[in-house]
Amino acid sequence: MKRYEITNDEWNQIKDILPLEKTGKKGRPCIDNRKMLNGMLWIVRNGAQWREMPTRYGKWSRVYTRFRKYLR
Repeated sequence: MKRYEITNDEWNQIKDILPLEKTGKKGRPCIDNRKMLNGMLWIVRNGAQWREMPTRYGKWSRVYTRFRKYLR
């Protein structure tokens, strides 16, 4: 785990308030909420552009789309 990623204790506190991941649908598999959230935190903590996000968090455009959904 990187120093800027959420810990297991932090994840256990917030996982229930995030929207559920869509499962059972055809198409692309969902990236889990924790990985997406870590990608969002990477962006916020580094002040980088979305396109500069490391690929270990998934495709930047998918993380950005979920970020926008969380803000609604």
